[in-house]
Amino acid sequence: MKRAHKSAALSAVFMGAGQLYNKEILKGCIFAIIELIAILKFNYFTKAIHGLITLGDTPQYFENGISKGDHSIFLLIEGLIALIILIVILTLYIINIVNAYKYGKFIEEGNKPLSTKEAIKASWEKYFPHIMLTPAFLFTIFFILLPIIFTFAVAFTNYSSPNHLPPRHLVDWVGFRNFKNLVKLKIWNNTLLHVGLWTVVFATITTIFNYFGGLVLALLTNAKKIKFKKLWRTIFILPYAIPAFISLLIMRLVFSGPGPVNHLLVTLGLGKVPFFTNAAHAKVMILLINMWLGAPYFMILMAGVLTNIPNSLFEAAEIDGASKWQQFWKITLPMVLFQTMPLLIMTFAYNFNNFGVIYLLTDGNPVNGSFKYAGSTDILISWIYKMTKDQNQFHMAAVVTILLFLIVAGVSTFSFIKTKSFKEEDMM
Repeated sequence: MKRAHKSAALSAVFMGAGQLYNKEILKGCIFAIIELIAILKFNYFTKAIHGLITLGDTPQYFENGISKGDHSIFLLIEGLIALIILIVILTLYIINIVNAYKYGKFIEEGNKPLSTKEAIKASWEKYFPHIMLTPAFLFTIFFILLPIIFTFAVAFTNYSSPNHLPPRHLVDWVGFRNFKNLVKLKIWNNTLLHVGLWTVVFATITTIFNYFGGLVLALLTNAKKIKFKKLWRTIFILPYAIPAFISLLIMRLVFSGPGPVNHLLVTLGLGKVPFFTNAAHAKVMILLINMWLGAPYFMILMAGVLTNIPNSLFEAAEIDGASKWQQFWKITLPMVLFQTMPLLIMTFAYNFNNFGVIYLLTDGNPVNGSFKYAGSTDILISWIYKMTKDQNQFHMAAVVTILLFLIVAGVSTFSFIKTKSFKEEDMM
């Protein structure tokens, strides 16, 4: 048997054995230690995976002040962590075999085996980016990927109040039942339909208003006849410079039922306007206030983009007899869209999950009796928040979260693929 095949076979039998055979002492010891730890923790992995499958056998109870029994959610998280660790170990196991084979091949070709110091130096130079990215990769797995997987897992359970809320009760796997209920049960599908439709309308109109509102402000403040341009830009950027949290709370107070605006309207004999107590009025106010907050950001962005458009294009268009409106549609808008389309797509995805505006302005109100745990102005993300924080309906919230993710990811991916900014390096 050739050295490469022999070292690969040894590493397949026990991690690091092939490396030790090839005299890669340090690397072999590291792989061997990883497998030894995995073997010593075999009972932990077995118990964790069993808990992931069963989600517990006995609800928690107290005996002589000591907690006994199973907590389904703890078992679910521990099982997912164990599963991820096992996948990482399996990946390292495959890497260990491939590495042993390649290094055995390297020696077969007549190369002298590297000393430990030389191996460390060579690995540092060759795998420096991988070494530096590893900590961030591990943090991403356990602090981003794990919560995502947990949310997906919860969608297939009955984790909810009052009968399936740990620690008093156990949680069970229910398959696709939650997804079926969301579609078939009238109270759920009616809420999903209306809240989902309003979410799409909110995200689309808000993105368009912010984008083109910022573009109009940028065009106006860049116009040749406008004086004190810096002053105008400073004034327009103030809504963005002030924390949105403060601005939204002030707007909520100003336009509330007994607020200053309605007090002034009553004083003038015009009567109160239900800014936030009428569903239609509340939605219009949300769109307008969000535009007021977001347009200044795009104004500053567009101002930079407009300065990069060559004046020669406009001069040539004027010579050809193009009007200002034609110049805008044929030159300004295409150039601006080309450079800012990726940001426009990202803004749309952000507005799809713009929880702060809804929560701070209306808290999803006014109340709608035909909706399940949602108000008239709730979007999907605020509906999810209410289902988890207020109602303990974690299973249905997880299902809606998955749907929200699929919509945003699908629209964003499709838009990015179709955008010219990702197909062409240069507009000219």
